[in-house]
Amino acid sequence: MQIIRYAELKPRPWRNGGGVTREVARFPEAGGQGAADGSWDWRVSIAEMSKAGDFSAFPGMDRVLTVVEGELLLLSVDGAEHPLEKYRPFRFSGDAAAAGALPTGEVRDLNVITRRGAFKGYTSIIELSKKRAHPVFDGQLGILLQGTAAVTPGAADGIAAGAEPRTLDRYDAVVGSDSASPEILGRGFLAVVSIDPAAD
Repeated sequence: MQIIRYAELKPRPWRNGGGVTREVARFPEAGGQGAADGSWDWRVSIAEMSKAGDFSAFPGMDRVLTVVEGELLLLSVDGAEHPLEKYRPFRFSGDAAAAGALPTGEVRDLNVITRRGAFKGYTSIIELSKKRAHPVFDGQLGILLQGTAAVTPGAADGIAAGAEPRTLDRYDAVVGSDSASPEILGRGFLAVVSIDPAAD
């Protein structure tokens, strides 16, 4: 079972000075953490936006952006304004000219970027339960957005793993698996990021 600890991710300042990004995961991993040259086919990151400004373009990519902290991001995509409220994923083209304004102050957002024609990314926000565990499958990341939670390995080949639960801190990510799907219990909100191969 793999947990990506948010506290261990290195912040990368934006070129325009408007914020920082922490890369959670990418595929393929070659090229070094934080590279924005499009050498990867998908990337999941968490960004802190402290002032209004333009977003970097990602030609040939699709993006799903979700505000996870703060009240409102006013996103402009090719001149059209989209008010993005907390926990409401929004999909747009990485080719588009995009910029963000902060009418209610700083925000933190979850970004899923996938190469068009190769992968498609999805973000779902779910409310956790202390009674019913939420599994995280292969091709998924479970990211704790708010509250308290713990994760245990699921059963493998019908045999319970028997491992002690591991506590998750805010924005920690659990890497999914089909052979022993990690299971998350708690109270709060979880982002489930799914990266699916594009249909032929």
